[in-house]
Amino acid sequence: MFEANLFQQKIALVTGGATGIGYAIAEQLLRLGAKVYIASRKEEKLVQAVVKLQEIGPCEYQVCDIRNTESVQHLADTIKNHDGRLDILVNNAGGQFPSLAEDITEKGWNAVINNNLNGTWYVTQTMAKQFFIPQQEGAIVNIIVNIFRGFPGIAHSAAARAGVDNLTKTLAVEWSKYHIRVNAVAPGIILSSGLDNYPPEMIQGIERTIPMKRLGTVDEVAWLTLFLAGPMAAYITGETVYVDGGQRLWGNMFEL
Repeated sequence: MFEANLFQQKIALVTGGATGIGYAIAEQLLRLGAKVYIASRKEEKLVQAVVKLQEIGPCEYQVCDIRNTESVQHLADTIKNHDGRLDILVNNAGGQFPSLAEDITEKGWNAVINNNLNGTWYVTQTMAKQFFIPQQEGAIVNIIVNIFRGFPGIAHSAAARAGVDNLTKTLAVEWSKYHIRVNAVAPGIILSSGLDNYPPEMIQGIERTIPMKRLGTVDEVAWLTLFLAGPMAAYITGETVYVDGGQRLWGNMFEL
C-alpha cells in the first residue's frame, strides 16, 4: 500500500520517538523517505534511538519537555533553523500509571493531565503557528489510548486522552481553512515498552479480553499513523481510529 518514497522530501516530528510506538512510527517514516526529528525528555534514550534510526534514513533528535512551552518553542526553532519547514507532526509523547481513582493524588493527577493533555496542546499549537498555518498545509496525528468505554484503572489519563480526542475534532474543523488535517489513533493493548509501567499481574492473560486473542504490535500502530499522515487519507480529518483488535467492543481492559 505504501510506495517506497511516499514521504520523500517531507519533514516529520515524532514526540516520544525514542522508544515503543513512537520509535516504530519514526522508523516507518524513515523507510518511506521522510526526514524525521524525534523528541523526548531523556537524552540518553534519544541518542540510542538515533544511532539505530540513522542507519535507515536522516534522523535528528532534540531533548524536549512537552510540558514546558519554552522547551517546545526551542524544538520548533531547531527544526526551523535546520530545515525551514515541518510537514507531519505525530503527538506520541505521554504516559500514565495505573491507579484506582480514589487513590490518585493531586500531584499524580496534575502530572498526567499536564503531560498528556497540556503537553500535546503546547506542541500542536506551537508547530501549527510556526509551520502549518504559514505553509497552509500540514498533517497532525495524535496517539491516544482506547477510551471508547472509558478507561477504568487510569482515570487521569482517560480524562486527558478524551480531551485530546475532542481537541482532534475541534482543530480539524477550525484549521481546515489552513489545509491542516488532524486525526487521532487510539491503540489498544500493544506489545511495547509502554507495558513496563504496569505490574505483571495486571496484564497477565490480558489477551483473553481481546476478540482477536493477541496483543497489537507497534508496527500495526505505525502503519495506521502513516496512512492518516499520508496522501491516501487526504479527505480524512477529525477522526479517531482504533487499533485494538476489537477490545473496545467487548471485554474488560484490566482486572481492578
